[in-house]
Amino acid sequence: MSTYLVDSHCHLHDQEWFTPDQAEQFLQDAHTAGVDQVIVIGTDPEDSANAQAFAAAHENVFCTYGIHPEYANSHPEPPIVDAQALSALIRPSESSPKLVAIGEIGLDYHYEPFDRAAQIRLFEQMLQLARDLRLPVSLHIREAFDDALPILDNFPDVKGVVHSFTASKKILKQVLARDFYVGVNGLITYSTLPLPPLEKMLLETDAPFLTPVPFRGKINTPGYVRNIAAYLAEKLGVAEVNIAEQTTNNAKQLFHLQ
Repeated sequence: MSTYLVDSHCHLHDQEWFTPDQAEQFLQDAHTAGVDQVIVIGTDPEDSANAQAFAAAHENVFCTYGIHPEYANSHPEPPIVDAQALSALIRPSESSPKLVAIGEIGLDYHYEPFDRAAQIRLFEQMLQLARDLRLPVSLHIREAFDDALPILDNFPDVKGVVHSFTASKKILKQVLARDFYVGVNGLITYSTLPLPPLEKMLLETDAPFLTPVPFRGKINTPGYVRNIAAYLAEKLGVAEVNIAEQTTNNAKQLFHLQ
């Protein structure tokens, strides 16, 4: 296993938050910090296309195709998705795929009003897409596990990661029982969230959001995965190299990274 780190969930491609120059600099900073692979996450059809373009232009950057549940609140009918076009990105001519997951997808009942039925329709469509393309999923589930877990049970062959987990120990056990990984980010440095076992943990930043201590108040960047790993090493009493090795191996196994 390698000692480099993977940022398994960030939005470095999103020009609402990062200028092209900033994205280049932060990507270089990440590599300097030992974060050698980055996955940029799509949140709607246009943003997913931007993520794909960003990944195509950068070595060791990968992407997802996803439609965030909040999209369903303003678009009650699921969009038409060209699965055939997406499949061309899974096995491109280079040595490893650029499209590595479907996400971020899921359910989010935090902000009202929300369209529960539309979110569920979209979620089921995205899970079917992941099944059809044989890709893992990156899940965004917020205050909606009572609905989300039974839906996932209808797609038992679809596996993935619950990104930015913010629920209880009881729900964490239910997630782990379904053989999902759990994304751990800067929230862990200033909260009391339960932690998954190391063998089911992925590291992520969710940049530009959820900046870890001691950088809160600044924009988050992929390089801060190193700080999350260091924090976890101290908290768990485990050598940082072991955190890096295990979480990187987990990401490689789930997303089939080279």
